[in-house]
Amino acid sequence: MSDQPLRLMMTVRDESERVSQIRADLTDFLGRQSGVRLYDVGTPDQLKMGRRQIDLVIVLGGDGTILRTCRQLGAKQLPIMGINLGRLGFLADLSPDEFRQRFAQIRSRRFTLSQHLMFHCRLIHADGTQESHLGLNEVTIHSGAALRMLRIVLEIDGEAVTTYGCDGLIVSTPVGSTAHSLAAGGPLLRQDLQAFVITPISPHTLTNRPLVDRADCVYSMTVPDCPEGTTLVIDGQIKRPLKEGDRVEVKKASVSFCLARLPDHNYYATLHRKLSWGGLPNVGK
Repeated sequence: MSDQPLRLMMTVRDESERVSQIRADLTDFLGRQSGVRLYDVGTPDQLKMGRRQIDLVIVLGGDGTILRTCRQLGAKQLPIMGINLGRLGFLADLSPDEFRQRFAQIRSRRFTLSQHLMFHCRLIHADGTQESHLGLNEVTIHSGAALRMLRIVLEIDGEAVTTYGCDGLIVSTPVGSTAHSLAAGGPLLRQDLQAFVITPISPHTLTNRPLVDRADCVYSMTVPDCPEGTTLVIDGQIKRPLKEGDRVEVKKASVSFCLARLPDHNYYATLHRKLSWGGLPNVGK
């Protein structure tokens, strides 16, 4: 066990009555622990890092709150441990009770840290202006309110790949492969892979299937004849309208998402539990 105190910060999903009560209970619990310093508590948008040295960010909410937190951390990514208040959390997989019961392990730093791919999404408008966003899960171009099939042109490192006829297109990290991409029929990727998966939403041809490629490529998408209502969505939280002539570029970020997990909370055990996987019968017994 380290002689240094465990320096914590806590972000919370919202300020609803239920979340506020759990936040108060955990704050009181942490305040009674020796060798622990809790510096700040608030929603991800209220994070104020300053020059503080933080060992672990406790996220109270779910995967969406983790997405907001790591985006707010920006270039200074810190280890994140999630406490899940919902049902389907692949990143936030501890319950509040389990966090308290196993806090001795956490205080002794008996958790694993793993680095995961993040991306920068650059939206280049037809008029030359542009904006960039850091993300963790996925970038989606969606027909949205247009209610029309889109033609989405995909290039990888400047090389033409294909033109999708579909309701939308998802470029996902391995962490995001269990989110929107999975719902659209994409594959599950190990979270520590350095790759992107491109998944069409309701493709209008059976020959368009999900594509997996390297993380060090630049993925570029345009929508010719872009109908009004077409939308760029980043991590399900940032939404921007797309117009004809706009270009969306996705590439590997210079920073990585750092996930803290207890030793028995491994990736496949989480998939088995969250997706309700069943086992094969023991044939021959």
